[in-house]
Amino acid sequence: MHETTGHILTVFMGFFAIMNPIANTPVFLGLTADDSTAVRRRIAFKALLTTFVLIVAFILLGKLIFSLFGITLPAFQITGGILVFMIGLQMLHGKQSQVHSPVATVKDDSMQSALNVAITPLAMPILGGPGTIAAAMNFSSGGGMTGMLITIVAFALLCLLTYVFFISGERLVKVLGDEGLVMITRLMGLILAVIGTQMFITGVAGAIKAGS
Repeated sequence: MHETTGHILTVFMGFFAIMNPIANTPVFLGLTADDSTAVRRRIAFKALLTTFVLIVAFILLGKLIFSLFGITLPAFQITGGILVFMIGLQMLHGKQSQVHSPVATVKDDSMQSALNVAITPLAMPILGGPGTIAAAMNFSSGGGMTGMLITIVAFALLCLLTYVFFISGERLVKVLGDEGLVMITRLMGLILAVIGTQMFITGVAGAIKAGS
């Protein structure tokens, strides 16, 4: 029981660090600055639902993707570890990772255009970017159905928490201030760098074991 609880916390904190809802809240506010509160809530819900469906798809189809492209688990752990480490390193230096940074978006006055922001760039690549996908597949690939279920539940909880951050974002930014957001981003970067290193070590150990 203690081991399962620890694994759930590890998965949740890994997702929390890489999706970083606190640091991404100002990004969300910037992308929805011209929208009403009601539209902003719809955008947040659509973005997080899209992200959740995307990540669950990779969690459930991870083994099929591995088999289809001839990818081994150690190879994915090594590559995913490097990717997660690089994201964490950029955040540790106070920079937003390029795989999480929003692309230029042209918005007009229509509702559809406003809601399109939920798909790109919010769902992809800000929330459900390569780092999040890599972490999800890594967390779920070695634990069977239990590992998949834990990963899905942990990510669902994070999506709910992120929604709360987004819809109460203006108050959060005022409380934390610019310096607080930078500090949190760097802390999340440190956590990500450590997780990436551990993924890399696990992958290398698995590759050595498979080759021996």
